[in-house]
Amino acid sequence: MAKKADEIINVLKAKGLRVTPQRYAVYANLLSRNDHPTAENILTDLNKDAPTLSQATIYLSLQTLRDVGLIREVLLQEGVCRYDANVSPHHHFRCNCCGKIEDIPWETFSNLSVDKLRSGLKVDHYEVIVQGECNSCCET
Repeated sequence: MAKKADEIINVLKAKGLRVTPQRYAVYANLLSRNDHPTAENILTDLNKDAPTLSQATIYLSLQTLRDVGLIREVLLQEGVCRYDANVSPHHHFRCNCCGKIEDIPWETFSNLSVDKLRSGLKVDHYEVIVQGECNSCCET
């Protein structure tokens, strides 16, 4: 999902955002990974060579990117908010041993239907979260 710098700038501008170095760095970082990092993971990653970004800046950038639909929050365990630049519909697998999170294609659960929910419930969206052990943890 890696994008070139000019593509990232164009995407940010198309969403009506001012392209700041901080927003650019956070969005580019998320686009380059598929491990569903926390804000702290992103902060550590971006500041590993030269600490220049604050935690508040990371959170504000993530909130702004989320609000315009460029990223989404992924809540797979209580109290831990992770971020994902893959905003297309998909599900998640979370390993109970190592915590690894992996995307599951939407069509994997193509037979799911919300039609049998009780009347009065209006579904905006849904996502399946599968939990278990990944193949790396099962081998040990």
